[in-house]
Amino acid sequence: MPEETQKDDLVALLDRYRRNLDQQFAKGGRRSVETDSGIPLAPLCTPLDLEGWSYAGKLGVPGEAPFTRGIQPTMYRGRLWTMRQYAGFGTAEESNRRYRYLLEQGQTGLSVAFDLPTQMGLDSDDPLAAGEVGKVGVAIDTLDDMETLLAGIPLDKVSTSMTINATGFILLALYMAVGEKHGVAPEALTGTIQNDILKEYIARGTYIFPPRPSLRIVTDIFEYATQALPRFNTISISGYHIREAGSTAAQEIAFTLLDGLAYVQAAVDKGLEVNAFGERLSFFFNAHSHFLEEVAKYRAARRLWGRLMRDRFGATNPRACMLRFHTQTAGSTLTAQQPLVNVVRTTVEALAAVMGGTQSLHTNSFDEALGLPTTEAATLALRTQQVLGHESGVADSIDPLGGSYVIEALTDALEANALEIMAEVEKRGGMVKAIETGYVQSEIQEAAYRFQQTVERGERVVVGVNRFAEGGGVHPPVLHVDPELERQQVRRLRGVRERRDAAEVTRALGRLNDAAKGGANLMEPTLQAVKAHASVGEIITMLKRTFGTYEGE
Repeated sequence: MPEETQKDDLVALLDRYRRNLDQQFAKGGRRSVETDSGIPLAPLCTPLDLEGWSYAGKLGVPGEAPFTRGIQPTMYRGRLWTMRQYAGFGTAEESNRRYRYLLEQGQTGLSVAFDLPTQMGLDSDDPLAAGEVGKVGVAIDTLDDMETLLAGIPLDKVSTSMTINATGFILLALYMAVGEKHGVAPEALTGTIQNDILKEYIARGTYIFPPRPSLRIVTDIFEYATQALPRFNTISISGYHIREAGSTAAQEIAFTLLDGLAYVQAAVDKGLEVNAFGERLSFFFNAHSHFLEEVAKYRAARRLWGRLMRDRFGATNPRACMLRFHTQTAGSTLTAQQPLVNVVRTTVEALAAVMGGTQSLHTNSFDEALGLPTTEAATLALRTQQVLGHESGVADSIDPLGGSYVIEALTDALEANALEIMAEVEKRGGMVKAIETGYVQSEIQEAAYRFQQTVERGERVVVGVNRFAEGGGVHPPVLHVDPELERQQVRRLRGVRERRDAAEVTRALGRLNDAAKGGANLMEPTLQAVKAHASVGEIITMLKRTFGTYEGE
């Protein structure tokens, strides 16, 4: 049958269907529906929603541009995603026990959570750290702590992701120093350092220095790691926290990729080769609750990044154009009410990440709206991934949702929306300028406000909160960090200071400060400082003299 005849038949069929649909909706139901990004969602998507759509240009095949279908030809038929559960609390000893337990249970990569003092460059005995040591992650002050944290873990076999930003260069140096002590060469170390300072100004607030010296540190890591750590991802450009702060899916794509472009531009300006450092860039996305939109989000981001790297920066290495990403299910969707329902939420979100082609995944524990995850809850979160990977069958087909009319239409719409947002930011002087003026932050705040209004009005159902709230649900036990652990950590830090060579620490910190003033790469002097047992807080205090402290707007 000729193509035009097929199209005429389809139009006639759908005209009949839509007239019937209008009659049915007149009796009740949801005639108009929008995604979380405000994209209208047709009741039924058909080939007509993709008119003029090019299979080769928009979809292609996995492992090749435009990368819509994934960055590896075999995807999960070749190897499952890395199951990387984010964990860390209390002291290095406590966290080491949790890591080794998770690895014994089948986890395939580490993800280290650091406490707020470590993230902010404060030693555990700093008065500003009081009451926060070990609360939301592990306390790391010196090389002694890092050695304890990684004791018994084969660093040449296990990849490690470190969620650390302003002090990321110090933690990376500590990781390298432990690897050296374990006899593992830097080129054998694998993992990722988050190192995404721009999103701290946007969404989280754990910044220390002003944006421009902070960007210098990011690119110093790029430069150093390209030579010394060829298998280590030098940044995890994070949309996760942007989404947790209240952005839409389209904003998450746009602001995350804009951060990425700012880092790439800074590296190029430094004289680095995009085809080399581009291979070591990675991303970190949220898995939110709208399953269809989230699957489309990952596909749109992958396609858009590949095109930007090629067209804007002239990248010719396909690996430098690939958007590799880790995913974490959305903490902001978890509820303290009826917390066991969070298991279902997390499963749906994890499935969206898998169907969208993630390279690694963290599934939240159901009790995280109440406190730190208990061992039982953390195990169940890992088992959720294992059931998806080994029992559900979703890993048996490469990109099983590719070609779905609704998924492809949403992918196109999200890409278009993200491009509009990016154009507005670039019109305002680019991402760094838009952050400095507060534009990006205000856009996210406005989106968060609109979202919360729909919950308050009951237009958006949150099970157990604004509907189906009867019964109260089960209240599981909550993990509390023993205050004694903070006192132990302070004693440990002071013991290191008493044993170390104080003169060597002073010399090492002086060399680091000279590098900061002179514009030299900071990584090698930082490595030497941590080997001398300089603390995180001492290194940051020294650099504040040159870089200053950012107070925000």
